[in-house]
This record gives sequence, structure tokens and C-alpha cells, in this order.
Amino acid sequence: MFAFLSEILQKNHIDCFAALPLSACKVTKPYLLERAGITEGSALLLAVPYFTPACADPERNLSAYAVGRNYHAFFDALFEELLPLLKARYPEHRFAAFADHSPIAEIEAAARAGLGVIGKNGLLLTERYSSYVFLGELVTDAPLPYTLVQPRSCEDCGLCQSACPMSRIGTCLSALTQKKGELDGEEIAALRRYGSCWGCDLCQEVCPHTLRALQSGTIYTPIPYFHENNIPKLTLDVLDAMEEDEFLQRAYSWRKRETIRRNLLLLQEKKDEKGGPHA
Repeated sequence: MFAFLSEILQKNHIDCFAALPLSACKVTKPYLLERAGITEGSALLLAVPYFTPACADPERNLSAYAVGRNYHAFFDALFEELLPLLKARYPEHRFAAFADHSPIAEIEAAARAGLGVIGKNGLLLTERYSSYVFLGELVTDAPLPYTLVQPRSCEDCGLCQSACPMSRIGTCLSALTQKKGELDGEEIAALRRYGSCWGCDLCQEVCPHTLRALQSGTIYTPIPYFHENNIPKLTLDVLDAMEEDEFLQRAYSWRKRETIRRNLLLLQEKKDEKGGPHA
């Protein structure tokens, strides 16, 4: 079964995956496993890279994960292909797949499966792609070959913690960009200071794992999906010109246009005050 899974994943340009027993995972949402009828078996952890040359654009004003289309659609298409094939080939076993809304602690499980180490920023740091990966997993009641490792932390250089603006602005910058409604004066100042209309990558950008992956060129995803329809710099004109179907393909769509538009307006007002060009 593992060879069959490997063939399908590699066909989809996914090369960072490994299995471990469910008993070695920290189950955080047991009802998801119960709903799938799986109480014991294996989890196949997938680390799906998403960084593209567009993410390295120096004028990028939103988190790298939001430059391309929503990753949920990628996982949906992958699992829609994978699950029927598995159920037809192995009808005696049960299968379920998850991304984001997961029954297990994904980062810890991925580190225990040997996919990477856990950074001080709480992210999984892989050798090839650094932390620029989305995590998902296939869960089955079938046994899969595995090699367990003791989850390790990174080298503790402290660069990610020093770069994080949270201690300086009193809140998570990524959460601030996603906050609905009006922002107060301090929040507006923070948004303008860091120039992000959505998300924050500061801790990832300074990480030695990221710098090594950039220098070697391994950081770039081989998956075509993430190279399509990239928007590294979002502007009001681009946002307002988006048809609703296109907008819904974006990671920021769940917060509605009003939230991202507010952020762009605040950033544009700062440029206007300095006499700069409009966003």
C-alpha cells in the first residue's frame, strides 16, 4: 500500500511524506476519527510546499501562503483523486483525509514521522522547503511502514523570536490583518509600519532554514498548482477587479472583501500622506 501511495503522491509532485502509527499521534479531535470509523491504524503525513518565485517578490505585501490560490482546493482535488483509488484497491480498509481541520496535532506528528524539526516559531522546518509547507494527512486503519524519531526543536538561534513584532505591538500581526471591523490608532500604526495587508512571514524570512533553502534553490515548490494565478502584491485595483469566483479562490476570502480592502486603504492612505503613488 505504501508503494502505491508513494506513486500517486510523487505523480502529484509531493516528495515530503512519511507514516507513523496513530498511537504515536496526539489526537486532538477524536470525533473526526470516530466519524471515519478509524480508531487505530496509521497516519500518512504530507508536507506540501508552496513557495514560488512570486513569493520572493520584494514588493510582496501579503503572506507567501496567500500569493497563490487557496491551498484547500489543492488538497480537495488531491484527496478526491486519492481516496476513491484507495477504496477500490483496498476495500477491506477504511480511509479518511484531512488538511487544516485535523484529528491530530499535525506539526508534532510530522516531526515524529521525520519530516522536519519544530522551530521556536511553532512551525515545522523541513530540510528542502523550510517552513513554507502546508500539512495534511491520510488516515487509515491499515498498517503502514514507519520510522519514529524523537521530535526535535531547531538550533534555537532566536532569530524568529527577535523578528516577531508581537512583543512590540502587543498583538499578532497576522491576527491583526484578519481582524474585522475598525482598527484603533495603535493597530493602524502597526499595520502601516509593517506594510502587510494580510498575514505575516517575518519569523519565517529570518530563519536559517529558509535562508539555506533559498540559497540552494530547493525552497521552490515543484507543484504546478501553486505557480498559477499568483498575486504577490495586492492592490485596491486588483482586488476590486476580481470576480467573485476568483476572489473565493484566495486565502483571504474567508474574511470577506471588507477586511482586506480596509487594510489596503490604510496602507494607501500612508502612501498618500507621504506623497507617494497610489497602491
